Amino acid sequence: MAASVSPLCSSFRLSSGVLRPCCTATFRIHRKSGGERRFFHRSATRQDAIVISGTAMARQIHKEIQRDVEDWVSRGNPRPHLSVILVGDDPASRTYVRNKTKVAAALGISSETLVRPSSVSQDELLEMIYTLNRDWRVSGLLVQLPLPAHSWTPKELPPQLLSSHTEHINERAVCNAIAPEKDVDGFHIVNIGKLCLDQKSMVPATPAAVWEILKRAEIQTAGRTVLVAGRSKNVGMPIAMLLHTDGRHERPGGDATVTIAHRCTPREQLKELASLADIIVAAAGIPHLITADMVKEGAAVIDVGINRIEDPNTGKIRLIGDVDFEEVRKKAGFITPVPGGVGPMTVAMLMKNTVTAARNALMH
Repeated sequence: MAASVSPLCSSFRLSSGVLRPCCTATFRIHRKSGGERRFFHRSATRQDAIVISGTAMARQIHKEIQRDVEDWVSRGNPRPHLSVILVGDDPASRTYVRNKTKVAAALGISSETLVRPSSVSQDELLEMIYTLNRDWRVSGLLVQLPLPAHSWTPKELPPQLLSSHTEHINERAVCNAIAPEKDVDGFHIVNIGKLCLDQKSMVPATPAAVWEILKRAEIQTAGRTVLVAGRSKNVGMPIAMLLHTDGRHERPGGDATVTIAHRCTPREQLKELASLADIIVAAAGIPHLITADMVKEGAAVIDVGINRIEDPNTGKIRLIGDVDFEEVRKKAGFITPVPGGVGPMTVAMLMKNTVTAARNALMH
């Protein structure tokens, strides 16, 4: 999930040593897309950042996937099929899974959701995965994360025996149980290893979404300074790997100079690192971690965070990112919103992985 990147001059102009969005270049990008929906729209004032619509970008990818699927099926191949295992009854996980299967159906990808209670044992879950691995009809397979920790301890047991009867499912064991060629989440140790070695593999959907946004928005990464705020093994680390690795390799990387910040990075140091970054990827899961005083003029800011907070005015739950959007948009050159940014692109890249998995099935 990588490609060459257009020169940054197509999206920025240099003014007094500061990178700023170039209005003429922006128009050129819009015009080049022809009849397709635009990926960008301007904020309220001319000086504000270009807001990158992940929703519009995902729609374009959906069209590409639909064409690929129909071409694949028309040549006598089985329709790509995605199997999703959902453990427990977490509302957010149910929403995510429902959204994935809804998009799959719209793109011509068949799917199924296999629900198990939070009391399911690790052995039962692993056996289920092994069965799906052997099923030739299943192209792609994922287990919705996070998995619930659960206890089946009888209340009558004495306290000294409680710990021995509390069971937690090992997420790493579950991810590694999925066949690498069916691992559409890209979490298997083989796929992560190949990613780190610049080899073709299933790239995790969220990092792939960030990479695809940068490419399609024509934001250059080669030679640029990038800050990734967040070091999770499923998001922050793979994003950093994609952006810093060699663009000439089998799985081309971004050739950027990448710094990773995390929960132990002092705030003043985070501010210093962010102020030097041409591109900031916020993926820490901390609301409004990145504020306007941290961002240099014209930087591209990609917000991966999804945080649920209660609106003090309405009492309703709403989504916000890791970036103080309203203030940062006044300084950034490009910015993604939450919702409507990385989220829709993540689902789109998951669908691309499912089609790739269907092709992989011919080689296994």
